[in-house]
Amino acid sequence: MFTEMSTTAVVVTAVAAFMAGFSGASIFFKARFVVEPLAEYGVPRSWWNLLGAAKAAGAVGLVVGIWVPVIGTLAAIGLILYFTGAVITVLRARAYGHAPFPLVYMAPAVAALALTW
Repeated sequence: MFTEMSTTAVVVTAVAAFMAGFSGASIFFKARFVVEPLAEYGVPRSWWNLLGAAKAAGAVGLVVGIWVPVIGTLAAIGLILYFTGAVITVLRARAYGHAPFPLVYMAPAVAALALTW
């Protein structure tokens, strides 16, 4: 259950956790650069706190995963699924220029997952 991670894996996981946590906090604090596009995409306002909580939980899971790898693996998978859904939402809203943004947040989670295997 407990295994030692490489320094690279720890750093990438920390970056992924920071980015997911920042993204979640941006929703909680209603940062305009996050909530205006959510409204534009048609995401119901009642979902916003749940979306922020999902990102925050993913960030915490990644950090815990440094010591309990199965938790980190599940958190990374959850974040990858979350940001895949975000890309789909952006594309369905035809905001094609915004599609790279969730991919930027997804990339470190993908890297963290890859480095744990």
